Amino acid sequence: MHSRMHSGDKPYNCHMCDKAFSQSGNLYRHIRVHTGDKPHKCHVCKKAFSESGSLHRHIRVHTGDKPYTCSLCNKSFSQSSHLQLHKRCIHSNRRPHQCPYCGMMFKTNVELKLHVRIHTGAKPYSCRHCSERFMWLIQLKTHLLKSHNEGTWLTCHICQKNFSRSDQLNTHLFQHEDLKPYVCSKCPKHFYTASNLKTHQMVHSDYKQFCCGLCDKSFKHKAAVIKHFKRCADNLG
Repeated sequence: MHSRMHSGDKPYNCHMCDKAFSQSGNLYRHIRVHTGDKPHKCHVCKKAFSESGSLHRHIRVHTGDKPYTCSLCNKSFSQSSHLQLHKRCIHSNRRPHQCPYCGMMFKTNVELKLHVRIHTGAKPYSCRHCSERFMWLIQLKTHLLKSHNEGTWLTCHICQKNFSRSDQLNTHLFQHEDLKPYVCSKCPKHFYTASNLKTHQMVHSDYKQFCCGLCDKSFKHKAAVIKHFKRCADNLG
C-alpha cells in the first residue's frame, strides 16, 4: 500500500463513477456517497456524513476554526483542500493540462477530467429514486433535495430563504451584510465570490487560456472565444 504512494497506482475502481483509489478501505468509504449511508452525525445540527473525516471538517462550520493559512496572503481556511484550491486559483497562473477537444488549459489533471465531461456528455451520477442522471455530484444532491426531499435545506437566519448548497447561502449572507470578502491584489475592487474575483483578475493578466479551434486566436474570457468562434465558422462557411 505504501508503494502505491510513489507509483500512483490506484487499482480499486468505483463502479458508479470514474474515481479510483489506492486502498480498498478508501473505496468502501467512497461508495457511501452513492449508497447514501451516513453513519457520522453532527451533534450540533444533526447533519450526517458518510466519513468521519467529513464530519470533523464540518464541525469547523460551527466552531469557526480555520487551521490552514496561506503563506502568501495569510488568508485562513477550514479545510486543507480549500487552501490548495486558493493557491492554485489566486496565486498561480500555470496551466499544464490541455483539453484534447477544445485546447482549454487547466491547472490540475482533476480539473481537466471534470471539464472533459462537457465534451463527452458523461453523467456518472444517477438518482436511486428515479431515472435521472447527472454530470456533477452537486446536481444530484440538489435533485435529491428538491425532487425527493432527501437532505437538509439551508435557511438564511435573516430572511428565511432556503438554499440547497452552502456556497449559495454564504454568498446570500454576504449580500445581506454588504460584505465582499474577496479582494483583488492588483486593485481595490472587492467581490462576493471567489469565481467573480477570478474572472476580474483576467483584466490584470495577459494570459489567454481560451483558444479558437478554427484559427490561432486566443482570448481571456470564455464568452469572447464563443462569440469569435461563431463568427469564424461563418467566415469559413
